[in-house]
Amino acid sequence: MTAPSHSPAPLRLGPIEVPMPVVLAPMAGVTNASFRRLCRQAAESALPEAARPAAPGPIPTDSGGLRAPAGLYVTEMVTTRALVERNEKTLAMVRTDPAERVRSIQLYGVDPVIAGKAVRILVEEDLADHIDLNFGCPVPKVTRKGGGAALPWKRDLLAAILRECVSAAESAARAAHRPREVPVTMKMRVGIDESHETFLDAARAAERAGIAAVALHARTARQHYSGQADWARIAELKESTRLPVLGNGDIWVGDDAVRMMAATGCDGVVVGRGCQGRPWLFADIVAAMRGEASRARPDLDGVIAVIREHARLLADEMGEDRGVRDLRKHVGWYLKGYPVGGAARNALMRVGSLAELDAALGVMRSHLPAQVPYPGETVEGPRGRAGHPKRPHLPDGWLDSPVLDADQAELLGEAESDVSGG
Repeated sequence: MTAPSHSPAPLRLGPIEVPMPVVLAPMAGVTNASFRRLCRQAAESALPEAARPAAPGPIPTDSGGLRAPAGLYVTEMVTTRALVERNEKTLAMVRTDPAERVRSIQLYGVDPVIAGKAVRILVEEDLADHIDLNFGCPVPKVTRKGGGAALPWKRDLLAAILRECVSAAESAARAAHRPREVPVTMKMRVGIDESHETFLDAARAAERAGIAAVALHARTARQHYSGQADWARIAELKESTRLPVLGNGDIWVGDDAVRMMAATGCDGVVVGRGCQGRPWLFADIVAAMRGEASRARPDLDGVIAVIREHARLLADEMGEDRGVRDLRKHVGWYLKGYPVGGAARNALMRVGSLAELDAALGVMRSHLPAQVPYPGETVEGPRGRAGHPKRPHLPDGWLDSPVLDADQAELLGEAESDVSGG
């Protein structure tokens, strides 16, 4: 494809400027502080040397805002009720990495009052610079209770949550004398299924509520993660709203991000599964957005170096035992396509310390040729199981009306459980 002649326009979310408009999507159990740091550092490494930040942490702009030179890296999603109830695990998740440029936190909630209280905590206690709201989760245990991707069908409820969160962010910033506002964005799907699309109505509600930007995963809840994302729906959304639009779905290499922006006119991209075991994807995307010919294509030694760094970061974040165990889920993703063999993979899944990890990686490497190059297209695609379309699980009578009734409101209280992203 033809490289762009210049970088895209910066993404602006209130006082936040994002010159390279790429966002790491929250993924439960994946996008903790260690993985976010790996992704951000990879992205910043692809910036021109003069544009690379000299030190970690926030970067103020001359106008009093914040600058995220190589994208936004959002926390794992947290539930609003757990935050309001001061759940210890949830509070730990929202205490972000001090090295981050912008503290972006994603909330999942179903009750306008609880959601507003959660936003006030984040703003008044100076825990976030940007808040994202998730209405894209397709997991059956969530949608069957009316949450996640099912919720935007109830237009009154969605509008109330959006209004309350924006109002809470504004009033809390004033009350706490924050030096800058905290913008609120939202992520959603096309709808529940092909016959019950919600994204255009949801965008109109977002615009009326004062939401700063909308992100669209271009699949329905029924599609889950199967098939291909329909980028034409992102283009349709962009044409229908004045808000900045971020596109999500099927970005596996940097050129995919450029293609999506060119095809849809969207203002930036959101990356989820494509970066699992591939934090260097963000370097690839930044290089592609800048029109550079270089791409991130690590050989096995490069991957091993990232695995070791990831383990070290996790050990610092969680303690060595827990950190090394947490790394195990990433090992298969990291080594996908590299000819390391089943025995080596199994050995790496059993390590319990940094020393054992280092030894197992050394044994694995010693049995391979001096050069083990990047495998190419075999590693550039979905991680894990994409699955098949699934009939959405919804509360009885959920689709009868776009207005919430009393029984459904009561059921929604059960929807705020441990959930994944969208």
